[in-house]
Amino acid sequence: MKTNAQAVVIGGGVIGCSILYHLTKLGWTDVVLLERDELTSGSTWHAAANIHGLHDNNNITRIQNYTMDLYKALEAETGQGCGVFQPGSLYLAQTEAREHQLRLQAAKAKYYGLNFHEISRDEAERLHPLVNFDGIRCIMFEPSGGNVDPSGVTNAYAVGARQRGAEIHRFTPVTATEQQPDGTWIVRTPKGDIRTDWVVNAAGLWGREVAALAGITLPLQPTEHQYFVTETIQAIADMDRRLPSVADRDGEYYLRQEGKGLLIGAYERDMRFWAEEGTPLDFAHDLFPDDLGRIEENMMRAIDRVPAVGEAGIKRVINGPMIWSPDANVLYGPHPDLKNYFCCNGIIPGFSQSGGMGLMAAQWIVEGESQYDMFAWDVARFGEWADKAFTKARVRDQYANRFKIHFPNEERAAGRPVRTRPVYETQKAMGAVFGLNYGWEHPLWFSDTPGTTDTNGFTRQNWWGPVGDECRMLRDRAGIIDISNFAKYRVTGAGASDWLDAVFANRMPKAVGRFCLTPLIGVRGGIAGDFTVTKLGEEDFLIVGSGMAERYHKRFFDAVARPETVRFEGRTEAMCGFNVAGPQSRALLQGLTDASLATADFPFMRSAQITLAGVEVVAIRVSFTGDLGWELHCRTEDQAALYTALLEAGKSIGVGPVGSRALMSLRVEKGYGSWSREYSPEYWPQETGFAPLIKMDKEFLNKAAYAALMDRAPRETLSMVEVLDVKDADATGGEPIFLPDGKPVGRVTSGAYGYSVGKSLALAYLRGVAPGTEVEVMILGRPHRGVVLARPPFDPGGERLRA
Repeated sequence: MKTNAQAVVIGGGVIGCSILYHLTKLGWTDVVLLERDELTSGSTWHAAANIHGLHDNNNITRIQNYTMDLYKALEAETGQGCGVFQPGSLYLAQTEAREHQLRLQAAKAKYYGLNFHEISRDEAERLHPLVNFDGIRCIMFEPSGGNVDPSGVTNAYAVGARQRGAEIHRFTPVTATEQQPDGTWIVRTPKGDIRTDWVVNAAGLWGREVAALAGITLPLQPTEHQYFVTETIQAIADMDRRLPSVADRDGEYYLRQEGKGLLIGAYERDMRFWAEEGTPLDFAHDLFPDDLGRIEENMMRAIDRVPAVGEAGIKRVINGPMIWSPDANVLYGPHPDLKNYFCCNGIIPGFSQSGGMGLMAAQWIVEGESQYDMFAWDVARFGEWADKAFTKARVRDQYANRFKIHFPNEERAAGRPVRTRPVYETQKAMGAVFGLNYGWEHPLWFSDTPGTTDTNGFTRQNWWGPVGDECRMLRDRAGIIDISNFAKYRVTGAGASDWLDAVFANRMPKAVGRFCLTPLIGVRGGIAGDFTVTKLGEEDFLIVGSGMAERYHKRFFDAVARPETVRFEGRTEAMCGFNVAGPQSRALLQGLTDASLATADFPFMRSAQITLAGVEVVAIRVSFTGDLGWELHCRTEDQAALYTALLEAGKSIGVGPVGSRALMSLRVEKGYGSWSREYSPEYWPQETGFAPLIKMDKEFLNKAAYAALMDRAPRETLSMVEVLDVKDADATGGEPIFLPDGKPVGRVTSGAYGYSVGKSLALAYLRGVAPGTEVEVMILGRPHRGVVLARPPFDPGGERLRA
């Protein structure tokens, strides 16, 4: 066994073998995989191994289709069969909401050049004569859908990796992972130790235990999961072709052909956790006792849809473990608290995603960043607040509602609240409906009736009207927005300015009271983040950025050596904040402070430390609403006093609280982008409008990467679209955009109704489309006429901001 390697992959399931294979494909051949038992042990061997290409997240759709295309190429390359069956998949909609979802996915498939289209009942009956299609509103067909052989795929990855020089050691448990002072790792096994640059935790059911060896905790929880295979069904035995699989998610089961029978699986409401205190080390190719009674309701729905199921005997039952994250997405990426420790844990649709996941992981390890923005999977999306109780509650909800539609703007209540701020109960009593942002509860909107909850759907919901009232209040008078969930950092000490200049692309403010907007550049030259940096004093700066990306951005701050004289502190828990914005915001605030807020004394894009209602605050004249306003940042212990004072001062002029749903509408009608929607490492600065903020006469993180692409023409440009024929639904993000002749030209990143301008609006990345061009926005998966705007409809000249 090697004693040195570029990377050591821990775990010999389909994901670990895929990562190993893709590392070798990218040129890292000095790599090793360690498996405690046999390859496929744990969850891989007993997986149903269905494959499908479409996902609500566009980038996950792209990697799932890469995976499906890879399998046959992998067979040809390695000579190892993957057991690929692709008779297609039928997707059934019993409800209007499911029809909206399927039509939107079909529109995305058209945009990406994929084959996923609606078919008639007659065609569906020809494809699958055993299905009763009564009550089905819409049928989509994916010709490439099907299933693979779990062991065949895993071994094909292993063969491909070995052919390029990788080593695989079975029956070699890892007993320790120890990081050395130089950043390398020692991986200890009973067969010897390996020094390596990278450790990859792809340990499946043992992901928690392997993480613990490195001193970290991952929010993971295994469950039981059952499917069964029927005896031979004569109608299938008599056929000379394979039946397509059936995705009847409203029925809460999945079904496909297996041999001459059918395989039926379900995610039942009466679910069972397993190994809550740790996965047994002697578990390998084991199963649990059958418990079909728990999935009886799901089975009966399957029998109603495919009566032949009820007439066939059960040949075998598989009840095995799966391991879940709190949102059912993989925990993926370098762990923010460790150097060169890569996580790939908690994968559910492993055989639909294994190839793309392996490629993205290998790109990040070898090249420093994956080609697609995979923040939806990033392990950094969870922090220590995602404890065992939260994880179990969320896993229970995810499992029991596996086939429930994840609607735009949906906020699930399981496991909450986790993190609250001092004004939480006050806001709750005022009718706040809360959302979750990196563990924090924050107000989405305010109802007249405390205890109100969101309704969910693709069309306008119960919050649409109240959010409009909040927007109009702020635009006409003023509003008070809780922005405490913004990430905040304090950088102080000799050399602080120079260090920040080395991190950020813009030049740091030189004078006290000035601030700047600055992008953070990614490894490939894209936009990894956007921040405001305020100079509070000599070598004293306050940084404000995206709250949900706080742990993600830690990697970038850690990437630039910091002098011992410079202190960097995360202040998100220690500080709270409010944005008071609108034409009467100055009048509201002026009555609470002796400091002059007049434009001559406090101009736009300036800051000051002032006393407001007896509370010391950092006041910054800026507003994400695009209106006159101030951000006010205070100590957490002062939040309640400040909020009470602001609300009391607002009463006399008809001003009250405003939630984040209104903020979405307000910033969209102003054309302001947001990180993870309009800004991500996939987008170049010249495509986002950030290029003027990048100062090439100084050094900054990943400058060379940006320099290599700065002179390239934008591939696409961030634009504004007005949707003209909207009735009861607005764009929300992800909808494809076509020209009237069917040519794809872009996709929506954010959408909202602009209440103060009376327009349904979308921010979108478009290519080759000039202002004034008519387009079709695929809201609800159907074309909605739109026009590209030359300027944002609200205050395009910025007069309100500077008033």
